[in-house]
Amino acid sequence: MCTNYTPATPTHLLALDGIDWAGPAQPDWPPETFPGYAAPIVLPGPHGRLSLQTGSYGLIPRWCKDIRQASTVARKTYNARSETVAEKPSYRQPWRERRWAVAPMLDCFEPCWETGRAVRWRIRLAEAPLFGAAGLHERWIDPQTGELRRSFTLLTVNADGHALMGRMHRPEDEKRMLVLLRPHEWSHWLHATTDQALTSLRLAPMAMLLGEPAPVRHEPQQTFGF
Repeated sequence: MCTNYTPATPTHLLALDGIDWAGPAQPDWPPETFPGYAAPIVLPGPHGRLSLQTGSYGLIPRWCKDIRQASTVARKTYNARSETVAEKPSYRQPWRERRWAVAPMLDCFEPCWETGRAVRWRIRLAEAPLFGAAGLHERWIDPQTGELRRSFTLLTVNADGHALMGRMHRPEDEKRMLVLLRPHEWSHWLHATTDQALTSLRLAPMAMLLGEPAPVRHEPQQTFGF
């Protein structure tokens, strides 16, 4: 599971070819992402381009009846298991509708328990400063206010036996890993058929990754502030 990562900056993202900012003002989001925080997501855009938007980390299913239910559900939906994403009530509709998303990031954080306690580690790409994680996005309209809220979840795959990710989390826990995409793979994921998406849900090879202990830079000040 991934509860915390460093999102890519607007400077990183708008320097990439083929991506347009879709927000009403200059893009801005917190320097680290935790569940409930606003973060950048890349979606399919018009004319074959990609659209940079923001969403809340933790998917709000469209069947939520009010903001209280939306907040409760989103606390549990920031990661989706790829093995069951097509079946679970929170995810199956956006999956069927191919509401693919990419969460661009510089690194993500996982707890390593090899010392007998949780030590925060940073996971990043070995050869590039920027990558994305495959996910799903959803649009929910608050029936009380009419406000549109975009949210997203990140897809995970089993990582038991992975040379790096197998070292994360408690020894007895199943090992999970985000589905990592290099920038040149984003468009393929965002325009994939369901069958193509399924083939993309795979582990990143060890040679692609670097991991190292990392001190805490930002403690979450709030969660689910909507």
